[in-house]
Amino acid sequence: MRPEDLLDDVHDRDSFIAFVRCLAEERSRAQSIEADSPKSYIVDGALGWVNGDIPGYLLACLEYFSEGPLRQPPATDASWRAFADFLYCGKIIE
Repeated sequence: MRPEDLLDDVHDRDSFIAFVRCLAEERSRAQSIEADSPKSYIVDGALGWVNGDIPGYLLACLEYFSEGPLRQPPATDASWRAFADFLYCGKIIE
C-alpha cells in the first residue's frame, strides 16, 4: 500500500500512525531503489519522493502552510489529517 492510499482515511491516532509507518517504509524502499541505480535518480527520487534528505523534506513539509493556485488552503486547526497532509507534502513538493 502507498501512503497516498491511506491519506484520506487519516482521522485518529491509529490511522495517523499507520500512515506515518507506511510513509517511512516507502521512503526506506525508495532509498534502496536509489542506491541500486543512483544515476537514474539524480533529479528526483524513487517512488515519487522529491526530497530524500531530512532538511529538504522538512522544508517541503512547511510548504503545506503556503497558499498557492493549485493547492487547497492549509488547515487552520490541528487534526490528525492535517498532520498527515503536512508530512505528505514533504514527499511531493520541491
